[in-house]
Formats: sequence, C-alpha cells, structure tokens
Amino acid sequence: MGEGLGYSDAELEAALEALTERDRFREAEGLVVRAAPQLGRILAQALEQGGWFAEGHESELARASAIEDGAERTTALRTLLAEEARMGMLVGVAVGWALSEELAARRRA
Repeated sequence: MGEGLGYSDAELEAALEALTERDRFREAEGLVVRAAPQLGRILAQALEQGGWFAEGHESELARASAIEDGAERTTALRTLLAEEARMGMLVGVAVGWALSEELAARRRA
C-alpha cells in the first residue's frame, strides 16, 4: 500500500467528494457486491488479528449485559454496538483500500 498513500489532503478531499456523485460510486458498489463473500472473510480475519473481538470485547459485553438497570444496560449495549460498527467500518475501509492498491499494482505489472 506504500506508494498509493502519498496523497495530499486536497487530493483525498477531492476523491471523497467525487464518491458522493452517484454514477462515480456505482463501479465501486458493483465491485464490492462481486467480492462481498471474500471481503467478509478478510474483514473478519483483520478484526480478529487486530484483537477487536478478543477477551476485552467479551468482557465489555459481559459487563454491559450484567447492568441491572434496564436503561443503563440498553445504553451500554448500544454504545458497544456503535463502537463495533465504527471499528468494522474503519477496518473495512482499510481492507478496501488495500484491495484497490493490490488491483492497481496488478494492472501496472
């Protein structure tokens, strides 16, 4: 991924803005749909290797589940779910970025 990471803030901002245009995003959506099963496995591996769902996660889940007050328990579980979703999205973006770099490198070769 090394050489592709040398983007300026302006280049990154322009690329992100381009993704908001529906037609420019369709190709990426199609690629993700075709690669979804493999990407799901890679995402799960990356999350596991990063320790995101290891003992610390399980202890947080147990702690949140054990809260006696229903409203507090719900808040704690919602927070845990939101953190999991954010982490999954960030790792998913990293996996997608790595895939993009890999595909670009293979085209150049």
